[in-house]
Amino acid sequence: MKRVLIITYYWPPSAGSGVQRWLKFSKFLPEFGWQPVIFTPENPDFALVDPSLEAKVAAGTEVLKFPIWEPYQLFRRIKKGGIKDPSRILEQQNPSLLDQIAVWLRGNVLIPDPRRFWVKPSVEFLQRIWEDNAFEAIITTGPPHSMHLIGRDLKRKTGTPWLADFRDPWSAWEFLDTLKLTSFARKKHRKLETSVFREANVLVTISPTFAREMEQLASRKVHLLTNGFDPEDLPAGFSPVSEPGETLEIVYTGVIDSIRNPFPFLQALKEVFGSSRNRVRLTFVGKVSQQLLDRIREDDWLQEHVHLTGYLNHEAVFSYYEKAHRLLLILTQTKNARGNIPGKLFEYMATGREIIGLGDPEGDAAKIIAQAGAGKVLAHEDTAGLVRYLQEIRQLSPEEGREDRGQPFHRRNLTRQLAELLQGMQHP
Repeated sequence: MKRVLIITYYWPPSAGSGVQRWLKFSKFLPEFGWQPVIFTPENPDFALVDPSLEAKVAAGTEVLKFPIWEPYQLFRRIKKGGIKDPSRILEQQNPSLLDQIAVWLRGNVLIPDPRRFWVKPSVEFLQRIWEDNAFEAIITTGPPHSMHLIGRDLKRKTGTPWLADFRDPWSAWEFLDTLKLTSFARKKHRKLETSVFREANVLVTISPTFAREMEQLASRKVHLLTNGFDPEDLPAGFSPVSEPGETLEIVYTGVIDSIRNPFPFLQALKEVFGSSRNRVRLTFVGKVSQQLLDRIREDDWLQEHVHLTGYLNHEAVFSYYEKAHRLLLILTQTKNARGNIPGKLFEYMATGREIIGLGDPEGDAAKIIAQAGAGKVLAHEDTAGLVRYLQEIRQLSPEEGREDRGQPFHRRNLTRQLAELLQGMQHP
């Protein structure tokens, strides 16, 4: 069996779709002749942690861990236990001078990202391992895009074929626009990105829009490899049909932050159900913004009909899926929005529940939902459309679920495509 080195910052117990992507690829790769070896930091700085995911690591998966030093550690010392990640300063209304300096340094000094100090020692460490345990291929996944620099330098030193996986864009990433970048910093990002585009054997990204945009920048083929879903994650006995009840249950899972706007849906929900005898409950499963908390506290009707669970581990989320009659998907409102395909979309589809989305009706996520017959996506500003939709489902009994909605995006099928790309690097 061929060995492939997968270099990723995010790995269990970290939570999030970036973790799920390579956790699942590593699970199924051995079925296609590739034995994954994971290289990840020994002491990473995760914003969200889900220890239950550690049990999902496939038996026999070799995980190499190497210490990392991150500027966030120094920042926290100065802040005396304040903000954990300077990037979260961007959501504050009145950041302090120290906070503003941290944002500027993040954008203009820590290029491409705060994990840049891990690149050189990681390459030296992996070179020593290479002497006794060679790999047939390298995979890097970013962001953080420093992971790609490790792959680039390893390829330069060993000649090993290398696949670079982009879960978000690099120089065109919307996040960079919030960091007060100088022209010098933008040129530096573009120079590093160009070296990765030029030297990687294969480029991969998660959405058709991102692939088209990257192809224009890279002047070469970029392969599409979406996220997906593993049916084995569904609990035993999970039913694709929701149970009828007196209350219409709508569930959203994931983060609500400054680029995911739930307020048009709240407005429409109250307009339709505020004076209705039909009962409704909207549940947010996950971390939500202070703005959403304040909005709910200011409104007695929302306090009664909107439920907040806070962050839950991945396994606990499925109990909310099972009781849901509809699943709410709130897509981003940014320049990268058209290519935004949240990992949870495929999980939503696998539950069999109908999806109602807020976002770009012509975006990649909306097209996937439409092609699968899994629901619909309405624009954030389409208040009338949201009202009509809620009026329709107010009168309906729970929809019959469909188990086949997520089948084209089964993690095993996606891993087969990945294995074909890896094999193609061996025999170009």
